[in-house]
Amino acid sequence: MSFKLLSTSALAGVLALLTCAGAPPAMAADEGAQVPGEGAVEVVVTGQKVSRSLQKTTDSVAVTTARKIQDENLQTVYDVFARTANVTETYGGTGFSIRGIRNDSITGGGAGSLSTIYFDGAALPDGAVASAPLDMWDVRQVEVYRGPQSTLQGLNALAGAVIINSVDPSSEWNLKARIMASDSGDRSFAVAGGGPLVTDKLAFRIAAESAYADGLVYNPTRKEYVDESDTLNTRAKLLWTPNADLKVGLALSHIERDGGYLYTYTRTDVPDWYDNRTDDSNSPNVGKNRTDIATLKGDYTLSDRWTLSAVTSWNHVKTYGAYDGDYTAVNRAYGVNRYDDKTFSQELRFNYKGDRLNGLIGLYHVKRDSSTVTASLTNVDLPKTTLANALIAYGLPSATATSVVDMYAAAFPVIPVDFAADTPEAIENAAIFADGTYQLTGKLSLIGGLRYDYEDYTTGTSATAKLSGTYPDPANYGAYAALITALNGAINAQVTAAGQATPASTRSFRAFLPKAGLKYSFTPDITGSITIQRGYRAGGSSVNTARSSVVAYDPEYTWNYEASLRSAWLGGSLIVNANAYYIDWTDQQVLVNLGLNAYDYQTENAGKSHLYGFEVEASQRLSSAFQWYGSLGYSRTKFDDFTVTAGTLFADYTGAEFAYAPHYTLALGGTYRWRNGVFANLNANYTSGAYSGTDVAEQVNYSVDAKTLVNAKIGYETDHWGLYLYVNNLFDERYVSYYRESYNLALPGAPRKLGLSLETRW
Repeated sequence: MSFKLLSTSALAGVLALLTCAGAPPAMAADEGAQVPGEGAVEVVVTGQKVSRSLQKTTDSVAVTTARKIQDENLQTVYDVFARTANVTETYGGTGFSIRGIRNDSITGGGAGSLSTIYFDGAALPDGAVASAPLDMWDVRQVEVYRGPQSTLQGLNALAGAVIINSVDPSSEWNLKARIMASDSGDRSFAVAGGGPLVTDKLAFRIAAESAYADGLVYNPTRKEYVDESDTLNTRAKLLWTPNADLKVGLALSHIERDGGYLYTYTRTDVPDWYDNRTDDSNSPNVGKNRTDIATLKGDYTLSDRWTLSAVTSWNHVKTYGAYDGDYTAVNRAYGVNRYDDKTFSQELRFNYKGDRLNGLIGLYHVKRDSSTVTASLTNVDLPKTTLANALIAYGLPSATATSVVDMYAAAFPVIPVDFAADTPEAIENAAIFADGTYQLTGKLSLIGGLRYDYEDYTTGTSATAKLSGTYPDPANYGAYAALITALNGAINAQVTAAGQATPASTRSFRAFLPKAGLKYSFTPDITGSITIQRGYRAGGSSVNTARSSVVAYDPEYTWNYEASLRSAWLGGSLIVNANAYYIDWTDQQVLVNLGLNAYDYQTENAGKSHLYGFEVEASQRLSSAFQWYGSLGYSRTKFDDFTVTAGTLFADYTGAEFAYAPHYTLALGGTYRWRNGVFANLNANYTSGAYSGTDVAEQVNYSVDAKTLVNAKIGYETDHWGLYLYVNNLFDERYVSYYRESYNLALPGAPRKLGLSLETRW
């Protein structure tokens, strides 16, 4: 811990020295066309369906501009998360958590996400968030909204939303390119540019990045690195402005990733395992992703007060994964999965800007069709307790039943199951929504919003399951032959049940989602607000494979109570913003195992919880040469009630914290530009310890250590080119995001990386 504190103190000292440096002022950060498309004045956010100054936005939102992406060498959206208060990556960078709430689910239950990433207006499904490379090349701005966005975003925004917008076409010709390489074997080439096709009427922009990584985890069985990756990210945009009242934009994206499986584990039972990362699997661990996104946007000015906006988006995500289920060189278990998702959405919105009233009203519709196909050879642990209880129920003494099951388990400790399933899902959602503010007096404004949401959810499954092995021969057990035969029959019945098809069923849900609050301007530079907002995730049906049943579950709701402060000091050069929140969560959708075997999972409304915390963020431009930022996040989560009873099984998670919900996140960074072209950035982020599991037993054995990561970038730049040296994890901090102690496996963090970047811009 002392090392972590020392690292942060060292950073603060360096920033102080830079502040007092006697070097002459460098050029302003917006001069020299350093980052096309970024202004130097106030930050404007668009994630709430209207362009609004950050200082006038009451919701807790962290904004990462193109300037910060450039200065800090932020290569993926997970680099952005690491520097954002109360936001952290989960499970080795395959998901994220906002205020302690994972984007996919708290325990794995439920059909939709709890927070969504929107890229150029298109909502990405879970498959794209987990496996598609969300790179920051040619990205204009990232907005991370903390807290429910259900009123405006609707579907899958109970915990928050992430809005990513790439650079738009320009009426002036421009071009930029970048070559990067690191000591870990990473290398990439990126280019972006465009200009007018018809002067002042039609413009285009094209961006592309090709990246390759050698990988860090070596497989001595197959003599290859299992986490090497090859990615291609391409985008094209058109902007049509035939007159001053109409603007139409088309954005197309295509992403390809070929590499290791989603979760690349390292064995922990080898010497110096953190630096000697190995995987012994004989079956390939591979992952492939193809993502296509298309978005059509239009804005038409109807009058001085009214604007009509329309957004149509389509995306298609296909992923393929293959993994070794036993993680050894023995061919015991393996699996493959294919995921295919197509989403089409439309939104029509009227924005109004009056003397006192500012707001919007809109209609929304989305249709999503997906299919998950899985096939696996899995060794299911023998359910000894269940089998013994079954023998006791038929009149066998307890001691005899236990003895017979132990004898059976000695010959048949696991059940090898060859399983395949196709699980299609269809979601259709429609909503009407409104949001706005009304100025009651010169200082006091009323905040209001509502959404009426309607959703149909359809799912079912078609599955096959068979034993991939041989049952114990009853003839070898003498007087117990009949009991062994009965146990074989019981196991066979469970395996057969897992392979039965369940017909598709449709459930419908309706929700009314209000928002209300007050905003008060103490001075022109200091504003406070309080809001109350309802969050929501629809119910659905989960397929219990072991019982061959479709189990219905109901919607879950949150009430979010939030206070915000927006302030500007020292003539506007220093910005200090803060939000505090309390969330009450009821009818929580949780994934539970009912005890038959490893397939006996289903979603139930078994949880009630609360969480609270705050975010404080500050930034300052001390001069045209130096600027700094800092943030602090605090979050506490707790299950107030989480009990599941099924037969003889009783599980109680009451009092447990959410997984991947650190109490503290801290970030600090600064950038200095000398007049002679020398550039330097230093930044650090700290995340306190957390748990990688939800139930009480996991929280005892599966904690995730705290980490402090310090990063730096220095270089020389002119108006048209720059050469930079960067280092991530400067002090080579060792950290792990997940342990699987029963398999001697872990997901270790990225080691120190040293790299070079050559960039040009015209």
